[in-house]
Order: sequence, then C-alpha cells, then structure tokens
Amino acid sequence: MDRFQAINAFTRVVEAGSFARAAERLGVSVSAVSRQVAELEAHLDVRLLNRTTRRLSLTETGQAFFDRSVQLLADLAEAEEAVTSAAVTPRGTLRLTSSATFGSRHLAPAIAAFAVRYPLLRFDVELSERLVDLVDEGFDLAVRIGAVGSQNLVARRIGATRLLCCAAPSYLERHGEPLAPEELAGHQCLSYEYLPNRNEWTFSSPGGGERSVRISGPAESNNGRFLAALAAEGIGISREPDFISGPDVRAGRLKVILREFEPPPLPIYVVYPSRRHLSAKVRAFAAFLAERFATEKLGVA
Repeated sequence: MDRFQAINAFTRVVEAGSFARAAERLGVSVSAVSRQVAELEAHLDVRLLNRTTRRLSLTETGQAFFDRSVQLLADLAEAEEAVTSAAVTPRGTLRLTSSATFGSRHLAPAIAAFAVRYPLLRFDVELSERLVDLVDEGFDLAVRIGAVGSQNLVARRIGATRLLCCAAPSYLERHGEPLAPEELAGHQCLSYEYLPNRNEWTFSSPGGGERSVRISGPAESNNGRFLAALAAEGIGISREPDFISGPDVRAGRLKVILREFEPPPLPIYVVYPSRRHLSAKVRAFAAFLAERFATEKLGVA
C-alpha cells in the first residue's frame, strides 16, 4: 500500500462527500479509491468512515485522522512549493463560489484581470445564492456578504455594501412613501428567502440602537436581483445591497427610501478553509480582491 496515495484518497473522499466525486477529481476509478481507503483502514486497524447507501460520515477516529491528514498534505505541498516556481506563481484550478449578481457584476471583471496576470491559472466558478460548504464540496474560496458561515473558515474583509430600501416611483405614487420603518408594516414588501428572519427587517435609529418591523408582501425569492427587478416594476418595496439596486437607482427605476434609518454597511469577505498553509493561488487571489475592491465603487453614491 502506498500510504501517501491512500491518505490523499481518504481526504479527497471526505472533502468530496463520495467515492465517485473523489475518483473523478483524482482521475482514477471508483474501485481504486475504495480499495485505497479500505487498505488504509486495515493498516490502521480502525474504521475511518461510516458508509451507507445514501451518505458517508466520519467516525470519531476518522475525524481526528482527517484533521491531521489535511495538515500533513498541506505541509507536504508547501515543502514542494518551496523548491519550485509554484511557490510564487499561481497555477492549476481555482474553485470558487459567489452570489450570482455580485459574481456577474464584480467578480467576473476581477477574474478577467487576474487571469491576465497569471495565464497558468484556470477558474471553476459556481454562482449560487446558497451557503456552499467549501470543504465538503471541494471549493478553494468563496466571496460572501454579511454572514461568513462556519467558524472553521478564515475570512478576509475586502469591501462593504450598503443595504438599501427601494421602491419604484410608480409604487410610491400609488401607496405613498413610508417615512419611518414601522410604516412598512402597511406596505407590499419583497422578502429574500435566505435571510434568517426573512419577514423581519431591522433598521438603525438616528439616535442609536435598532428598530425592527415585520413585513409581508406579494413575493419572495432566493435571488436579490429578481426582487429588485420586481420592485422596479412597481409591485412592492425591496431591500437589497446597493450593488444589486444601484443600476436601477441610477436609471431612476428605483428610489431609495428611509435613508436616515439605513443600517451599518454589510462587510464583504473572501472566505477560505481554515488551514495553516494557503496555496499560492488562494493567497494571491485573496490579496488581489482586497486591493481591487478597496478602490472600486460597488453600489450607488
């Protein structure tokens, strides 16, 4: 048994969540990966994985061995990089995830600029509103707004975005403009599905503190750009980051309301698994995003 290959196969199975996905990423057969993990368990005389027809899970011993294995492989990769140009030159594939609107409007131009610098690097990008599990799904990093997610992740702040309450001029002509957050209870509000409390909006009081209001309305969605588009059609009031609402505000399709009650800006983070050693590609791209978004205007003035 090649212990290095077996340990590598084991960690890939855990990160991918299945033998089939791990085999695909390693470029070998499923039977080969299964055999390597079985031989590793036999060598250690312990069960590392609980296997069922539907899912895999780590045993307590398996979790401890996985944590040490990840560190071992990271140390080995760093040792190899220390004597090759890969230590300073990002290469390979960078897997990342971001929300759809931020990814399309801001991350795509950033990736294009970064790719010019490092032509040996390719990108595998998933645009999704869901909170992706970076480790389980094999991602190198994510760009997240507001909540980071798991405490086992490292987060580097790269910018901020304002949360704007907006409505179309036609809606305000029909229903009147709310002058205080509490008045939203009598308005048609559009809620974002992935918020922890999607039917409650929190605002800042001019004198300090917070004030919350229960909202309801004709539609909810898991996509902020869709909700802003609905609001621009006059169906109700949206509350989205300024990089989503900004184009409609600048074009006059939406008007910002309740400005004096606007909450503090939401931080934007680049997030990656908490490991002592970062690959050159993750380190370089995180630094590039921090530099780029320090000067780039994301939303409305």
